[in-house]
Amino acid sequence: MAIAEHTPNAISRYRRTLDVSNGIVTSTYEYKGTRYRREVCSSHPDDVIVMRLTRDGRGTHTGTIAITGTHGESTVDGAFSGKLDNGLKYAAVVQATSKRGRIGFKNNKVTFTDCAEVVIVISGGTNYVPDYSVGYMKADADPLAIARDKAATALKASGDALLATHVRDYQSLYNRMRVDFGRSSRNQRSMDTWSRLVVRGTPGAPADPELEAGYLQYGRYLMITGSRGNLPLNLQGLWLHDNSPDWMADYHTDVNVQMNYWMADRAGLSDCFTPFADYCLARLPGWTKTTQELFLDPRNRFRNSSGKVGGWAVAFSTNIYGGSGWWWHSGGNAWICNSLWEHYEYTQDRAYLAKIYPLLKGACEFWEARLVLDPVHQKLVADQDWSPEHGPQDAVGITYAQELCWDLFEHFRAATAILGKDRVYAQTIAGLQDKLYLPEVSPKSGWLQEWMSPDNLGETTHRHLSGLIGFFPGNRISADTSPKELVEGVRQQLIARGMDSFGWACAWRALCWARLKDAERAYQLLLDVLRPSVGNGNGTAPNLFDMYSQGSYTIFQIDANFGAPSAMLEMLVYSRPGVIELLPALPAAWAKTGSITGVGARGGFTVDVSWRDGKVTSATVHSTTGTETVVRFGSWRRNIRLRPGQSVTVRP
Repeated sequence: MAIAEHTPNAISRYRRTLDVSNGIVTSTYEYKGTRYRREVCSSHPDDVIVMRLTRDGRGTHTGTIAITGTHGESTVDGAFSGKLDNGLKYAAVVQATSKRGRIGFKNNKVTFTDCAEVVIVISGGTNYVPDYSVGYMKADADPLAIARDKAATALKASGDALLATHVRDYQSLYNRMRVDFGRSSRNQRSMDTWSRLVVRGTPGAPADPELEAGYLQYGRYLMITGSRGNLPLNLQGLWLHDNSPDWMADYHTDVNVQMNYWMADRAGLSDCFTPFADYCLARLPGWTKTTQELFLDPRNRFRNSSGKVGGWAVAFSTNIYGGSGWWWHSGGNAWICNSLWEHYEYTQDRAYLAKIYPLLKGACEFWEARLVLDPVHQKLVADQDWSPEHGPQDAVGITYAQELCWDLFEHFRAATAILGKDRVYAQTIAGLQDKLYLPEVSPKSGWLQEWMSPDNLGETTHRHLSGLIGFFPGNRISADTSPKELVEGVRQQLIARGMDSFGWACAWRALCWARLKDAERAYQLLLDVLRPSVGNGNGTAPNLFDMYSQGSYTIFQIDANFGAPSAMLEMLVYSRPGVIELLPALPAAWAKTGSITGVGARGGFTVDVSWRDGKVTSATVHSTTGTETVVRFGSWRRNIRLRPGQSVTVRP
């Protein structure tokens, strides 16, 4: 869409800002002595984009609004529609209104003349539905009528009312969390975002705590605005720059889509997890059918050598129509299920658990058919596989698969006990879990093995941490409870992986270092994510999007924008069933004074914590559904018991 209003060369004092506290983008400028303002938001309640043009002074707004498609569509009176080759129908509409002045159409553009204020609404519609039985498209839907109806309904309200509705809805989520890492300097606060990134990325530069707190809140802004419909966030979320996005803007299942949702529960945005769960449920019939028909196909390099198949599996990439691409990803179903289970740990929502239960059971049925007996260890191991995304493609018993399978079985058993279902099958899964081979530390390298071999069979500094998945996001290996040699094996593999990689890979490393309570390494990796992207390099763009270097160009990839804030939260509150640990990895840069509210904790709790000089001054634990947990800070601990809705404040 394009708005033509004033001659660009004649304007002055132009400024564009995003206020993440209310989800509104504002552009201001001066023209012939009048101050003009454009406010833009995406309103979830009205399901439209709202743009309001106002001014301070005697000037008026005169110009045109053009909306054009990118597939050769014809625009008629501010609207167009079309149909893709796969049958998806779509449409978009732009309409406007004004208190004074004239609104009309000319050359199929919306015109506004001598208007004191213009309210513009952009709406869209498709015939997509999350329903496998109709091929994910509703044949009789009329996207143009849908779009026109939404626009007309929205324009019945004033610009003030539309913006107020958006802000009220947005802040109902955003205001759940407040973040204070300390105050930045006056000079830092006077800079634009890009200048602050450049200065902060200079070696030896002072900390900029408000920039870092703002980055965390920006991740929450992206989650609130991008994950409240019937589809989850993909590789680029909603923010595509053309019709040919890299990797087809799909859902990568070997870390990317999972990382997109690590933050939701931790950041007080459990509601935003729902689209991911619903996406998986809507695709389960298709995933199951495809698995039964194609997983044993001779062209699948990872097919089961037993000739048996059960349940469902996914490929390394999936799409919104139930399709899959690239290779089969044998561990993908378990990782998806483990992510779904983690949401239950935070919410304790039994109805949700019952809803996702078929996914957990189907994944267990797949692994029941896939595991084979290793003759050396006399243990069950995953059939030939690949440790994403490096090393041999025919290795058995890879750590990645073993850990994911162990977690899946553990979660399924817990789900059956909670729901009182499938007790006999739970015993079968328990028997398989007891026989699983679990990874060891290599006597050669001292690393936790990524393959059933003392040798490293892949790239030492590879971007993925597939061999550490049992440490994070899993909890089977814990710095507090696991044998010291196992934890040291994790640490040594992390050291070998290095401190420089793509944004999402740095975020994953930061989360692991936070689990190891190494605050300064975790913090340095956050700074690596925040470094300015220059010369087509990895880093952060002026609008805080994470940029993924492809050598001669960079790609916006959204996962680091969620993974890095997840690491920040994990540094401040680490929760696992029955335990909430405060400030496990607080870096020196934030240690002087700070606070955070609304951090989600497993067991059905949220936590507010304040600190000074690196020590907790107070912490309030709120029960949403939880009843009992242990709160820890260093060697201090306290058992708390609460009823749902109750809170307690503790001071170590």
